[in-house]
Amino acid sequence: MTTLSELRQANQEGLLREKIIVRASMVGIVANILLVIFKITIGLLSNSIAIVLDAVNNLSDVASSLITIVGTKLAGKEPDKMHPFGHGRIEYLSAMMIAVIILYAGITSLIESVKQIFQPEIPNYNPTSLFIIGVAVMVKIGLGLYVKKTGRKVKSNSLVNSGEDALLDAVISFSTLVAAGIFLVFQLPLEAWLGAIISLVILKTGLSMLRGTISQLLGEQSDIEVAKKIQKTVMKFPKVLGVYDLVLNNYGPNRWNGSLHIEVPDTLTVVELDQLLRDIAIKVVREHQVLLTAIGVYSVNTKDKEVVAAQKKVKEIALSHKYIRQIHGFYLMKAEKKMRFDLVVSFDAENREEAFHEAVEAVKKAFPDYELQVAMDADFMEE
Repeated sequence: MTTLSELRQANQEGLLREKIIVRASMVGIVANILLVIFKITIGLLSNSIAIVLDAVNNLSDVASSLITIVGTKLAGKEPDKMHPFGHGRIEYLSAMMIAVIILYAGITSLIESVKQIFQPEIPNYNPTSLFIIGVAVMVKIGLGLYVKKTGRKVKSNSLVNSGEDALLDAVISFSTLVAAGIFLVFQLPLEAWLGAIISLVILKTGLSMLRGTISQLLGEQSDIEVAKKIQKTVMKFPKVLGVYDLVLNNYGPNRWNGSLHIEVPDTLTVVELDQLLRDIAIKVVREHQVLLTAIGVYSVNTKDKEVVAAQKKVKEIALSHKYIRQIHGFYLMKAEKKMRFDLVVSFDAENREEAFHEAVEAVKKAFPDYELQVAMDADFMEE
């Protein structure tokens, strides 16, 4: 369904994305190694725990960048028998590892800061050390903005996390300058307290990153705007009467598989339906870069006015119940006295099963002579 030229283009885009991520990570590694050397030297000479902790945090940034590079390389591997959807989710694991490193840095920093609070040491600042810290602040701001912007551009959580961490480092270093200024003017040693505050900020950032990555691995709700665009694209086909049950599965950044159901007239032949499904799949992958691995079909009664009236009545009954969001896939067979449809139950319902059965029983009362085949469904794009 996808042409060879399109496959080549997708592969080239993937390789370009990998190169961009690796380049941004290498810039981060070089910058952070230089900052580690400067900060540890200055911290030890000036007896400043905050500067030493700041250097340790920069060292963790080097590890983060290395993990980003390795994760990106592994995520770019071709699909195999064990992983037919590719290895893209490795990037989420690498982002999780970066979050864990940040948490570890925060915990160790907090422990050292607390020790210094109870056993304080007088810092020894000098103009040279303060100047270099100021330069480090500027470097970190530039690095953070560059890495974060690049991460958003190529949709790399690992890079975005690294960029946020670099900007946080800039704030931490600036805070060190503030503490130094207070000490030089008022002779108040706030190093240990500042170190504790820095540690708490690091921990908060690490937890936030970890929560976000775990949420992605568990399976977050897909981008609703993207889902709406896909539904709109499919609805443009003249023979499609409705689009339902859209599910998008993420297998890494920019890697989406999906499935959906469509309603079509019961007059379509198998040949016509087969061509329609192929046309839909091709259009969606070209316009939205989502591979539809399955397209289910609901047939719609179009020949009998009584059936159409019955469908309208069932819809009114079902939607009169608070947590029923939608009814679709309706089909009625008069001769067999059978009726089938799906009811979409909101996630807001305290008991979705109970809400579903209440609606089904109401329909049964209105159509006692019919055998009902009703499936409970969900709207995975529910807002």
